Amino acid sequence: MTAQIEYVRLAQTLPPRLLKFFARYPPTLKSVTSQQEVATSVQTSVNTSSASHDGAESTMNIAVSPSDSPNPFKPHKHPETGRWHDPVFSLRRQADLVKLAKANGVEELLPYTLKGSDEGRRRREDHGLRVKGTGIGQRVKGKAWERTMKSRLGERKQAMLGMPAMVQQWKQLGHGRGWKKFPR
Repeated sequence: MTAQIEYVRLAQTLPPRLLKFFARYPPTLKSVTSQQEVATSVQTSVNTSSASHDGAESTMNIAVSPSDSPNPFKPHKHPETGRWHDPVFSLRRQADLVKLAKANGVEELLPYTLKGSDEGRRRREDHGLRVKGTGIGQRVKGKAWERTMKSRLGERKQAMLGMPAMVQQWKQLGHGRGWKKFPR
């Protein structure tokens, strides 16, 4: 009973967007095993502190079993037609809901989503940064002039080392007469 009172107090502090989401898709209780116990324990009356235009307090009754609503963050197959339906919430809206829930400390109550903090951490551990060239033995592609710079600098260095001999040969042949190796 005290847990329900705590949940009611928590629900009163949530922003309306999260309240509306949890009213439509209530969190499933993982500790309870039987379907009937889940359905009866989820039936709660949440008094919101927002007053309607006439001054009376509004109430929301939540009575949903977990099998009634699929995960709104995932696509699902229609049982009769067999066609796939898109998720109710787009990835952008999922990210907004996750940020809002994280700010209010109720992120673990949201259904599974790719935008959740746990999933983000798991992906970072599995795949790393995923920036090309940052892994072991990888090279960044770069521009064409960047890729060929090393070889060009090597050729230039060899040409500079051979320059005194080339100047000497130039002077011997008479300043260009019979010269065949013009530098490029």
